Amino acid sequence: MTDQPPNGLPRYRVLTGPDDAKFCFRVSEALELGYRLYGSPAATFDGDRVIVAQAVLWQGEQD
Repeated sequence: MTDQPPNGLPRYRVLTGPDDAKFCFRVSEALELGYRLYGSPAATFDGDRVIVAQAVLWQGEQD
């Protein structure tokens, strides 16, 4: 594990999107890269579908 995220990604990211398998895979990919979940997920309804958000933080960061 390095002290910097790969590919120039930022240390803190908020992933958002429709609550579907694609979003879950994006969060899972971030975890596999070395990010960890930061806080609880958020959800809202846009009139058609549920939209979710999950913050992730690079492992080297402190809460």
